[in-house]
Order: sequence, then structure tokens, then C-alpha cells
Amino acid sequence: MESLVFEVKVVAPLGDVWEAWLDTDTIMKWFAPEAHIDPLLEGAYELFFDPKDHDHMSTKGCTITQLKPKELLGFSWKGPDQYAELMNEPTPSTHVKVEFRERNGVTKLSLEHMGWGECEQWAEAREWHRRAWEGVLAQLKSFMSGK
Repeated sequence: MESLVFEVKVVAPLGDVWEAWLDTDTIMKWFAPEAHIDPLLEGAYELFFDPKDHDHMSTKGCTITQLKPKELLGFSWKGPDQYAELMNEPTPSTHVKVEFRERNGVTKLSLEHMGWGECEQWAEAREWHRRAWEGVLAQLKSFMSGK
């Protein structure tokens, strides 16, 4: 199944947008209520959407798989609980790549979510993530415009 691909323009300097994805305190202001990010290759990239239960609705165990400062961020990704058996066991089967480019104070962000399987349940999971990423990227733009 094809990757999900998104492109957005964020009216903010590249450094600020980069930090929004890699700084634990910053990402908790726009993406997830709790997070643990170790901004190194193979470092943790964990987002907790239910802070009371890190095993529920989280990317616990996900790591940074690609890192070129202010250019490229890649990380493994876990799906929500309803797709956990499909996407998360025994290890995360999908991957997210985010590329960053700045021009005249505007940062262009390209996000690709890849690794989808081919059955109907995979199609449902992919569609769920399409809607989720659209919302996440809208939240990022809103957060960055309010800084």
C-alpha cells in the first residue's frame, strides 16, 4: 500500500520547527500530553497520548531511525490500540520520515508515513492515520503561529 505523504508550510524559522519535533517539552505543547524524546540516532521517540498508562495509546519503544540536524528526522511508529496487533507486534512495522526546508522564514515540512500492509485492516489503519496526521500537522501550524 502506498505511503501517506503530506506537505505543509509553517510560518516559522527552521530551528523552531525542528525543535518542535525533537524537544520533549515543546512536543508536549502541540502533539501529545506526555513524551520522552532522546534526540540522538536510535534514541527514544515516545509519545504518550494517555499519560496515566504508557502502554495504552502510545509510541512506547519507538526510536529515532534517521537524523540529519534541521534536515531529516525518521522514527519508528506504533498505531493506536485498535490496530496494535496489526501494527505494533512484535515491533513497530511502520516508519515516519519528516524532511525540513526553510525559505524566507517559512519552513516547508514533508512527512511520509510508510510500511503499510495490504489487507482491509491495513487500509483502515492507514485511513485512520491519514486523518490523524492531517490534524497533527494543523496543530503544529497553529502552535508555531502562536509562538
